[in-house]
Amino acid sequence: MKQVSTQRPRQRLPGALSLAMAVVLLSACTSAPMAPTSALNEAREAIATAEQAGARQFAGAELDEAQQKLMFAERSVSSEQMIEAERLAREAMIVAELASARTEAAKAVAINEEMRRSADALDEEMRRTGEQR
Repeated sequence: MKQVSTQRPRQRLPGALSLAMAVVLLSACTSAPMAPTSALNEAREAIATAEQAGARQFAGAELDEAQQKLMFAERSVSSEQMIEAERLAREAMIVAELASARTEAAKAVAINEEMRRSADALDEEMRRTGEQR
C-alpha cells in the first residue's frame, strides 16, 4: 500500500502565497497613475480668476505662461505622462496666482496714485481759497 503524503501541499502553500503577493505588488506598481484632474481644474480656475481680475492688462506675460503650462499639462495627460502633467498643472496654477497678485498690486498702485493726485488737488484748492480771503 502506498501512503499519501500530506506534507507536499503544505510546503507549496507558502511559496504559492508569496508568488501571488509578488504578482499583486508588481501589478500595483506598474499601473499608470490617474490623471491629475484636480490639479488641472485648480489651474483652470486660477487662470480664469486672473483673467477676471484683469491680468491681461497688468500681468499679461504671467497669464500667457500659465496658459501655456496648462496646455502642456493637458498634452502630457494625452500622452499618459501623468506625473509631468500634474507638475505642469501645479506650475500653471502658481503662475496664474502670481498674475493675480501682480494685477492686484498694480491696481493698488494705481488707486494710491489717484488718491495722491486727489489729495494734491485738494491741497491746491485749499491754498487758493485761503489766499482769496
